[in-house]
Amino acid sequence: MSMAICVFCSSQDQIHPKYFDVARELGAAIGQRGYTLVYGAGRIGLMGEVARAVQAHGGRVVGVIPEALNQNGIVYEEADELIVTRDLRERKGIMDRRSDAFVALPGGFGTMDEVFETLTLKQLRYHNRPLVFLDVDGFFEPVARLLDRIVDDGFALEHHRNLYQFVYDVPSVFEYLESYEPPEVWGKWA
Repeated sequence: MSMAICVFCSSQDQIHPKYFDVARELGAAIGQRGYTLVYGAGRIGLMGEVARAVQAHGGRVVGVIPEALNQNGIVYEEADELIVTRDLRERKGIMDRRSDAFVALPGGFGTMDEVFETLTLKQLRYHNRPLVFLDVDGFFEPVARLLDRIVDDGFALEHHRNLYQFVYDVPSVFEYLESYEPPEVWGKWA
């Protein structure tokens, strides 16, 4: 089975090495399985680390970058396929259409924007693909608490907890993705 995995993650270099270690491990696992990485086309931060590891282990890399960020030193020019878009909105649409699954590594505002849009689209039944938070050292604990609060306080329905999965190591990412059964989602309001 071939799979295109979209990875949302940081483009920041000034973060703790533990995040780079997991990004490298995730990229290696994607590549070893012969899967394709779809991502934001950065050469720096966790983005670059994942992409290099995917290619070093035999996988394919598809980078999608807005024209404004398509600059030397930022873009991963070694990508197997590089798609330049007009803006971030077009970038997210292409990443969505080219992906069979979504994995969130730690990241900043852009990562949160991408993952929450993906979650919202799944809630509204625009897609039914897996969405995984790879929680490195408790990074996503506040997000897990927020999502629980959203459901507990009635802003989302109980069954919406099945729209995403939190895992704590790279092998668990692939256990989830490779055995994924789409949940039954009744819609936003029903």
